[in-house]
Amino acid sequence: QVQLVESGGGLVQAGGSLRLSCAASGDILSITFMGWYRQAPGKQREFIAQITRGGVTNSANSVKGRFTISRDNAKNTMYLQMNSLNSEDTGVYYCAAGKYILTSRMDYWGQGTQVTVSS
Repeated sequence: QVQLVESGGGLVQAGGSLRLSCAASGDILSITFMGWYRQAPGKQREFIAQITRGGVTNSANSVKGRFTISRDNAKNTMYLQMNSLNSEDTGVYYCAAGKYILTSRMDYWGQGTQVTVSS
């Protein structure tokens, strides 16, 4: 089992920045990739970005150029640097981890952290 704990959410003004962190513990070696998802009020959860153990990244078009995903393997922590935030970025941000990248399926999920962008 793997446990994921997000932190760093909060209230920020439009145009501002936040950095989310996701600390992983447990059977870390079983994880081959991690990612961030978000769920806005009244909407389905959507993919934001993912990163492999080797550092290969992929992100949604809606956040390209504004959000940066990274990880520190030594600390078992993944980050999401979010810049130029706007009201559409408001939502609950979830950290996730998967065992088999070819399936693109996430096997573990955190509890989520709220990000609210005020206009």
